[in-house]
Amino acid sequence: MKPSTQEGLRVLAEIRGEAAAKSMAEKIGAVGAQGALAELSCDFVFAGVWSREGLSRAQRSLVTMGVLIALGLTEELGNHLQAGLANGLSRQEIDEAIIQAAPYAGLPAAWRAADRWRQILGEHRG
Repeated sequence: MKPSTQEGLRVLAEIRGEAAAKSMAEKIGAVGAQGALAELSCDFVFAGVWSREGLSRAQRSLVTMGVLIALGLTEELGNHLQAGLANGLSRQEIDEAIIQAAPYAGLPAAWRAADRWRQILGEHRG
């Protein structure tokens, strides 16, 4: 495994947990598109972008949440709502990010994000 891929897996584990990093490592070993996409994700997204200086991980989480809300990618947003908590965001800060997205991404997108956030909070209480 390339050093950049190993670094990406390390960062992924810090952001999303060891289980997510293990799952990604298993996908890297897959044949075809899944393996290639997993390796690219580790190298580019986690080793390349999430490791950059200039923004804190909490700030990167907020930016990512806003983009995912705007694109309506609610399932992936769930991953990043959890990552936001792991990156030090408070529940209030995440609430405010969802509210902030409403006038720019639209109320339906913000409602879907708020619903997903409610689901995540339910999972964290259990």
